[in-house]
Amino acid sequence: MIIIGHRGAAGYEPENTLLSFQKAIDLNVDMIEFDVRLCKSGEVVIFHDDSLERTTNGVGLVSETSLTELQKLDAGKGQKIPSLSEAFETIGSKVKMNVELKGKSTAEPVSQIVRQFTDSGKINPEDLLISSFMMEELFIISKHFPTIKTAPLFRKLPKDFALTASGLKAFSINAGLAFLTKNDVAKVHASGYRLFVYTVNKPDDKERMKTWGVDGIFTDFP
Repeated sequence: MIIIGHRGAAGYEPENTLLSFQKAIDLNVDMIEFDVRLCKSGEVVIFHDDSLERTTNGVGLVSETSLTELQKLDAGKGQKIPSLSEAFETIGSKVKMNVELKGKSTAEPVSQIVRQFTDSGKINPEDLLISSFMMEELFIISKHFPTIKTAPLFRKLPKDFALTASGLKAFSINAGLAFLTKNDVAKVHASGYRLFVYTVNKPDDKERMKTWGVDGIFTDFP
């Protein structure tokens, strides 16, 4: 069972920051997960929420704020909101990455940045997993990069998960802990997919996931 640092190591350092990513690397995670969306000036930034209030000293929507304005904000412990390019530069080939597409129209610009970093050899495409709740965005990724791993995200595993995964030629199913059953794990594996579960922070939940045979867990406390 692999350990995936959720938003870096969000239980220890400010989520989705370079400090959080470095902490996850220091803790020897197998993979780092982070969220991306577009800001007003068109860059892809690492940020989970639509709005700035929960994790920064700013107010308003990310989509209505330029990169210059975003990077003046404090995202915790003096950290700034990183761009996807900065995250790729920092993480490089040190550890695998799960990039979650949070906002609409993220697939095209993310594809361009992935192309830049894979063509330059700074990132191995085998080390990337692109996930999203928005299947249309994942289909765009698959169109541009048929060899890039994708993962449909579900809070609760739907009956037709295998149909969606097949259409995407998905690598894994990423599903929520709260609604997951042991039978769901068996169904995913019987369909030929790996199962990564989010967000597993309690030791007893971790042990239960290990007993159920899931392939990986996302955790704030790697």
